[in-house]
Amino acid sequence: MSKFEPNKIYKCRSICDSDMFFEITVISRTEKSIKALVDGVEKTLRIKLWADNETVKPWGSYSMCPIITA
Repeated sequence: MSKFEPNKIYKCRSICDSDMFFEITVISRTEKSIKALVDGVEKTLRIKLWADNETVKPWGSYSMCPIITA
């Protein structure tokens, strides 16, 4: 099971443009949420489990939203 760790950078590739990446930096975490820098702004993000890995949706939930996986 992959978990988010503080002081690490996580990335995912854009669905529309394979040369574009989305990136967050984890500041701290609790059991159910993380605090992360998203586009230079500190956000609290709720952790979800998917296929035994922790995931977050820093830019909201919509049809082609980027999902960051630990």
